[in-house]
Amino acid sequence: MSGSIYGKNFTISTWGESHGEGYGVVVDGCPAGLPIDESQIQAYLKRRKPGQTKFSTPRKEDDKVRILSGVFEGKTTGTPISLIVFNENQRSSDYSEIASYYRPGHADYTYDMKYGFRDYRGGGRSSGRETISRVAAGAIAAAILRELGISVYAYTKSIGPITIDYKNCRKEYSLTNPLSMPDPEASKKAEEYIQEKQEENDSVGGVIECIVTGMPPGIGEPVFDKLDAALAKAVMSIGAVKGVEIGDGFLAATHTGSENNDPFAYDENKKLIKLTNHAGGILGGISDGSEIILRAAIKPTASIGRPQTTANKFNENIEVQIIGRHDPIIVPRAVVVVESMVAITLVDYLFQGMTSKMDNIKKIYNKN
Repeated sequence: MSGSIYGKNFTISTWGESHGEGYGVVVDGCPAGLPIDESQIQAYLKRRKPGQTKFSTPRKEDDKVRILSGVFEGKTTGTPISLIVFNENQRSSDYSEIASYYRPGHADYTYDMKYGFRDYRGGGRSSGRETISRVAAGAIAAAILRELGISVYAYTKSIGPITIDYKNCRKEYSLTNPLSMPDPEASKKAEEYIQEKQEENDSVGGVIECIVTGMPPGIGEPVFDKLDAALAKAVMSIGAVKGVEIGDGFLAATHTGSENNDPFAYDENKKLIKLTNHAGGILGGISDGSEIILRAAIKPTASIGRPQTTANKFNENIEVQIIGRHDPIIVPRAVVVVESMVAITLVDYLFQGMTSKMDNIKKIYNKN
């Protein structure tokens, strides 16, 4: 299987299956001297850990990370960083029945068509637990960004038909409530909505919004390697994501040019700024110094308890009812995954941007 390596200058290589021994990631390209330890990575993993609220799968996993290489005395050494999280609470018997049929909304059929074989235990490589590797690597990327004064903050913007009111939002609230929603009123309505769908043996989706602050202008590549294209690819690679937009996104298609353009001006310190940010912080595929604003549409959990029609490997149309331990909604646990993929991409492009001008290279290598 190819496609498990991401990045050019700051790379991650992930491995593992939902019901295998565990998940891991090798992070390469991290500079030496970055303060990092297992507790920092664990804090990120805790945000996606299962079994913490009534809105996540009851599968109990500690998701305890171990650093195997690349860190010495609390700092990175510049060599590849290898991280591992062992699986501890698999119940593979829950999935033995699905070996012969294709679950609606899952990758069962496409994996069979590509490989002629699949690990049906919890989805194998296509399981949501694959995001453990991304989040572990994302914690390291976020630590690099913090050293540069750049922050990445994601939260739940909407669940089903319920959307936050920005006037009611408090960042600290999104970090403590079970839905990662910054609007307490919207969060309460969303909880009631999820509960209603749970009682109907159904699931729901939503939208995650991610804001990047402190990003300098001039980061990104023209044509095929645009920064917004890279961010879209990174976030779309998350299994549950079905759409990504930057800035006004699809709303821009309904606007005129005069409504969509962002005027430039100098502030009181003679710094060039934009008066609006419909572009979402990226122009021509290159960061413009404004906040980068990204949204990801998350589909409803595919595994639901109500009967569904499907087909099996014996040319039969059948009805199935999925058993096992599943999230009624993926969105809250996916918030930190979106943050992680954005952080990894930004670090990769920041490192690439270091060689874009001779002035940058002279600052490092000029002996005078």
